[in-house]
Amino acid sequence: MERTTERRRLPPLNALRAFEAAARHLNFSRAADELSVTPGAVSQQIQNLEDYVGAALFKRTPKGLLLTDAAQTALPALREAFDRLAEAASLLTAAVDGRRLTLTAPPSLAAKWLVPRLGDFERAHPQVDVWLQAGMELVDLTAGEVDVAVRYGSGRYPGLEVHRLMSESVIPVISPELHAQTPLDAPEDLANHVLLHDGSPELDDSCPDWSMWLAARGVKGIDGTRGPRFNQSSLVIEAAVNGRGVALAKRTLAQADLEAGRLIAPLQIATQVDFAYYLVHPKAKGRLPQVKAFINWIEAEALAHEEALRTIDNGAGI
Repeated sequence: MERTTERRRLPPLNALRAFEAAARHLNFSRAADELSVTPGAVSQQIQNLEDYVGAALFKRTPKGLLLTDAAQTALPALREAFDRLAEAASLLTAAVDGRRLTLTAPPSLAAKWLVPRLGDFERAHPQVDVWLQAGMELVDLTAGEVDVAVRYGSGRYPGLEVHRLMSESVIPVISPELHAQTPLDAPEDLANHVLLHDGSPELDDSCPDWSMWLAARGVKGIDGTRGPRFNQSSLVIEAAVNGRGVALAKRTLAQADLEAGRLIAPLQIATQVDFAYYLVHPKAKGRLPQVKAFINWIEAEALAHEEALRTIDNGAGI
């Protein structure tokens, strides 16, 4: 027991925090501002840590602070340790408040695909309260405030557990009323329509815009840049539902409107894109029962969604 106690004897946490902040900024004043203490307090904590380890941690030069070799060697492990501490603290909070599951997702996916299905999860898991944050900014999941995130991207999310949910494609869609007035039976018919553009910041280079889509089909004489532009994918779809023109829509997001008959896809041309939807979370969060339940549920929902699209495609010959 004494040997274990000795092995776990650590320097004061405040001294380690002061060192990590000062090493990151290479400036005691900026470290002090971050920690809400005085530069003198930071300097004293660094001195205490240097006394503890028996070695200097900083080189004071005319140009500023530099890390010693010992400090450079230890800093990555220390930063990882603070990340793990923050993660552990968030797990303690989640364990106390086991009812809450905090989720973030892109606004359009949240509105058009996720929210209509969340009632099923809540009925199956009435003990869990889902707190959904819809936004385009990438939340720092290591901070511990968010349990899981749905992201649209390449699937490369270092340091996080990644679950692939659904692929994505784009397809021209139009309201039945507008199609009846001005038929869209061939790509060339787009010359008679307003083109609606998805200007969402989450779009990637592999996702075709109207100019790329028309060029890929050899359609000439149509300006693929004309028409209104929207900064959310869901807004493009709503504009199409309201008969404002033809949208080159993300199919996952438009599928509910297609099934309800608010939109149709008369050209039946779906173009696969490289990006897909993924569920990501810190590894430790995956041990929480509410996170486990949500992962199982959303993976099943995504699988059912993709299987339904395959059935539709096979029947339509897409």
